[in-house]
This record gives sequence, C-alpha cells and structure tokens, in this order.
Amino acid sequence: MEYAVILILEQSVSRLKDLGKKIEELGVSLDVEALRKSVDELDLQTQAADFWSDPKHSQQVLSKMKGLKDKLEGYLNLKSEYDSVCELHALANEADDESLVDEILQSIDKVEAEYDTQKIALLLSGEYDANNALISIHPGAGGTEAQDWASMLYRMYQRFAERRGFTCKTLDYLDGDEAGLKSVTMQISGPYAYGYLKSESGVHRLVRVSPFDASGRRHTSFASVEVMPEFTDDLDIEIREEDLKIEAHRSSGAGGQHINKTDSAIRIQHIPTGIVVGCQTERSQLQNKETAMRMLKSKLLEIKEREHLEKIEDIQGVKANIEWGSQIRSYVFMPYTLVKDHRTNCETGDVNRVMDGDLDAFINAYLQYSVEQNKQ
Repeated sequence: MEYAVILILEQSVSRLKDLGKKIEELGVSLDVEALRKSVDELDLQTQAADFWSDPKHSQQVLSKMKGLKDKLEGYLNLKSEYDSVCELHALANEADDESLVDEILQSIDKVEAEYDTQKIALLLSGEYDANNALISIHPGAGGTEAQDWASMLYRMYQRFAERRGFTCKTLDYLDGDEAGLKSVTMQISGPYAYGYLKSESGVHRLVRVSPFDASGRRHTSFASVEVMPEFTDDLDIEIREEDLKIEAHRSSGAGGQHINKTDSAIRIQHIPTGIVVGCQTERSQLQNKETAMRMLKSKLLEIKEREHLEKIEDIQGVKANIEWGSQIRSYVFMPYTLVKDHRTNCETGDVNRVMDGDLDAFINAYLQYSVEQNKQ
C-alpha cells in the first residue's frame, strides 16, 4: 500500500474515534432505553380494544409513537452505519487493500452528516418546534430604503425554504411606496420549520450604499422579523366577536396571478391588543377570513405561552422599536462584507450566500446558544 494511502487511513482513524465518541454522547442525550420503553408502552395502547373509541386521542398517540420510533430507528441506523465503516476500515488495513479508501472516506462523510442532522434534531425539542412557521416582516423607519431591505429579507426566507425543501406561501403582502414592501406575512411549511426559523425573530440591520441615493452615501436600515408557530384549527382559544375589527379590501402586491383582484382580501384587528393580521391569497373572502383567524389565534397563543399568561385578555400586544441597538443580526455590504449575529457572535463574510438563504450556521449556533441559556 502506498505511503499516501497509509497516511489517509491513519488520519481517518482519528476521525472515526472522534465520531464514535460523539455518537455515544448522542445516545446518552437521547436516552435510547427510555425511548424503547416509551415506544413499547405506546404500542401497547394501540392494541387496546377501545383504542379507536376516541379518534382524536388515537391520532395523538399514533403521531407521538411515530415520532419516537423515527428518532429511535434513526439513531440505531446511525450506529449501525458507523460500525460498518469501522469494519470496512479494519478490512482495508488487514487486506492491505487501497481500493477501499475512497469508499471509507465517503462513508465517514455520510455518517458525520447524519450525526449532524440528528444532533440538530435533538436540539429541536421545543413544544412547537415541529410546527409550520408564520413569518411577518415589517420595515423600520427610513422609507424606501427600509422597505427595500424588508423585501430582501422576504426573498432570503423564500430561498431558505427552497434549500430545505419546505413549502413557502405568501399570505398577505403590502407593496412599498416606490420599491420593496410595507409588510408581508408568509407561511413556511415543512418538518420543524418553526424550530429552525424561531431564531430569526427580532430586528435585522442592513448597512450598504443605497441604490436610492444619487450621492452614493452609506445607509443603515432596519426591519423586524416575527416568527410564530402555526397552530391547528382545534386551538382552544376563545376570541369574542366584539373584540374584532374585520375589513375587506382589494388584494395588492407581488402575487401575480395568485393574488385576487376582487375585494376578497381580509384584514383583522384584535382591538384589545392592537394585533393586526391579514390574508389575501385564498380564493374567497371566507377562506381568507378563516386563514387570518388561524394566524390571529397563533399569534395570541404564542404571546400567551411566551409571557406565561393565564388568559388571552392579559395580552397587551408587543411594541418593539425597530431601530439601532435592538438588532439581533447585522448585514454589512459596505465598506466590507459581514453578517454577524449579536446573540451568538456567529459570523460570515459571504453576505451573498446568506441572502440566498444559507442560514444554517446561524440557526445551528442559535440552537446551541439556547441550550446553554436554558442551563443557566
């Protein structure tokens, strides 16, 4: 066997040892034996004679069992793949067979990628992390410049959804005066969409030479991003009709043929809190109203949970200033390129890649950061 090949195999031993240790730690974090026990207990419930007497409860049990089973099987498959790579590595050494080197390296890459996926999935253990996400974007003060920045963020989250294989649907869109947008609400649907995107809530700051400034001066703009989990229709939330102000209006925005041209768009204001939601992309006014009501309920419940309130009536609405000093992340296009998250200190100089939806580094850093914060 050539010296270069021997060196590669020796280096891969270190990778395998490190990976093996990480997989063991992941197994401890998952508590594999407890997972097995939970799956067996839920399976016993499904075999009961009266299991289907309460269809709603039955579906909840089956859904929970599937989630735990997938997590357990995923980990066992990961461990099995790791063991197979170790055996292949030992075989290559014993047989002095350098033809196996490429296969070994590819297999290690594959196992490392799967480990990273399961590690992130372990961090996504919040009560609503598995839900779809509702994202609302609003520009700060600054007119056209801020409205254009809001539209850039809108595109960034669309690209993120494409990268993940998620579905992205615009629910409400209000055009900017000259460019960009005044507000937009979008629904991103996919496994753990909210868990991944919850890190985006907050004020986002842009520094660049404005294309709207003839003097070519550098401008700082702000936009707020609000991310909520989407809840199902069976939410146990009572909203009084007299607390709602419902308006129908003509749809507007960048929806093209998917935006209705009639007065079917709906905007709902929850008077006690001042919260406003809207929908304009469904086919009828009734459908838009139903979607807007789900959005309102999701928003109220998210605030109620976040503030640990007893009643919806206690919610006063969230009033955050979209300005300097309150930003969670900065995006600098000029005089250098940098994107930096001020909570985790995660940063990259490839601002264009981030604007094309590559948010993984920031999301992963935030999830780790959240775990550390919860420990304190």
